[in-house]
Amino acid sequence: MKRLLYIVPVLLFGILAYLLFDSLYAPPHDELPSALLNKPVPEFSLPPLDSKTKGFARADLTAGHVTVLNVWASWCVPCRLEAPMLDRVKHLDGVVLYGLVYKDRANQARQFLLENGNPFTRIDLDSPGRAAIDWGVYDVPETFVIDGNGLIRLRYSGPITEGVLTGTLLPAIEAARANAGRG
Repeated sequence: MKRLLYIVPVLLFGILAYLLFDSLYAPPHDELPSALLNKPVPEFSLPPLDSKTKGFARADLTAGHVTVLNVWASWCVPCRLEAPMLDRVKHLDGVVLYGLVYKDRANQARQFLLENGNPFTRIDLDSPGRAAIDWGVYDVPETFVIDGNGLIRLRYSGPITEGVLTGTLLPAIEAARANAGRG
């Protein structure tokens, strides 16, 4: 019985060490697969952020223009870091930038926009996070590129940095423009 007292902690440590070591080989957030890639945007019905903001619906994502949808929250530190990059996306020709506020309160999201700037043309509020589940949102920030037919062409998990903007987001936007007429 005394021997078991020594073996159990060693076994538990071994199992914990294996799990931690194994997690080193898990894919990074930005490489997580998306079941929605090249599929139509999901159905959703959400309110706008507040009375000062225009919301959007599925029909707005199938209106013929490329849409970049950014999922963010006021409590998200990386969301603050990506704000300057989103301001650059806002100025791209033929692209609209929509925001989806995830598991947040309207007043806190509004304060975030006052502090960091508001690059979004339209913003919906998903306080319970249910619509984000349909989008396959794993964590915030996440960004989707949607072509003019409403097909999701890219899902990127993580903050938009200079490298992500030029190496991932802009090429996806160009591909979405090229695919807009093809469906």
